[in-house]
Amino acid sequence: MPGAAAAQGHRVGNAPARQKTGGAPSGEHDAAAGGAPWRGVTTTGIYCRPTCGSRPPKPENVRLFGSRQDAEAAGFRPCRRCRPQDGPIGDRHAELVAEACRLIEADEGIPSVSALAHALGMSEGHLHRLFKAQTGLTPRAFAQEKRAQDVRERLSRGRRITETIYETGFGSSGRFYAVTRKSLGMTPSHYKAHGTGETIRFAVGQTSLGAIVVASSDSGVAAILLGDDPKALLQDLQDRFAHATLVGADTQYETLVARVVGLVEAPAMGAKLPLDVRGTVFQRRVWKVLQSVPPGSTISYDEIAKAVGCPRAVGAVASACASNPLAVAIPCHRVVKADGGDWGYTWGLDRKRSLLFREAGQV
Repeated sequence: MPGAAAAQGHRVGNAPARQKTGGAPSGEHDAAAGGAPWRGVTTTGIYCRPTCGSRPPKPENVRLFGSRQDAEAAGFRPCRRCRPQDGPIGDRHAELVAEACRLIEADEGIPSVSALAHALGMSEGHLHRLFKAQTGLTPRAFAQEKRAQDVRERLSRGRRITETIYETGFGSSGRFYAVTRKSLGMTPSHYKAHGTGETIRFAVGQTSLGAIVVASSDSGVAAILLGDDPKALLQDLQDRFAHATLVGADTQYETLVARVVGLVEAPAMGAKLPLDVRGTVFQRRVWKVLQSVPPGSTISYDEIAKAVGCPRAVGAVASACASNPLAVAIPCHRVVKADGGDWGYTWGLDRKRSLLFREAGQV
């Protein structure tokens, strides 16, 4: 991990190969180093990656090695800044973010970025940039999503709201209601009653890809469903909002439906719709990554798993994509297998291919 000791200058990025005084023959370089030799500094006894950001040493103090093993066999120890013993930098970043996620999930409240950075041995700025690049969320936003999920689970188990306020680390009821109203898409009391008393407006439409049902809460569009049979889509909507009151929308709502239909017909054009995104912390992280994928591009399940800090959770990522209730608005049609092939699509593979084809021609 980075630290004060890592600031000891031992970068040798400008040392020419002819100055090599030990190690493997020139050209026999460790593949992990990207074809460049590992560099050791005789005055510090440290070896590091060719891309290490530490201060360059004097060329006469440099030894080049063909592999990490050669450097360690010569008595050099690994750099504490670039950590060459930890494998490819991308994998190490994913591991750091995954560890940060574990620390956040283990904390009863919302840990500060400074506390997380200290635990991981890195600067706050670096952690913030790395975490957002990998997950699409800041550490604080991720922690807030985790706490929102805690609220959902406790209320679903029948816990009283007053108990939930303090069990989930909220300092005041005012803050609790302000945050949970946004994260739940309804008041905590409505959520506790499984949506009883909530009104969902909906409308049925038609697109070139088949029937569409659009439904909204007071917070935004909560469902965009595609299919062949409007009646089946309406039954799906009723199942999703079993305890809410469904109300056929008026003429004003039809304007919003027209915007959604336009998004289906020209997905690359985009449409800034007000969304009421409901899901678990993990699902929302996956959907956030999907929303960052530009039209005309695709992303693999493996890439999403790495982006949310869970590189082995490919199956869970696929499940989150399949659970997406907002077709096209959250573009799960842009997800493919690692080899570029199709794996599945909740609204039908033919629709997925049509959407990708349209985007390719529109960007």
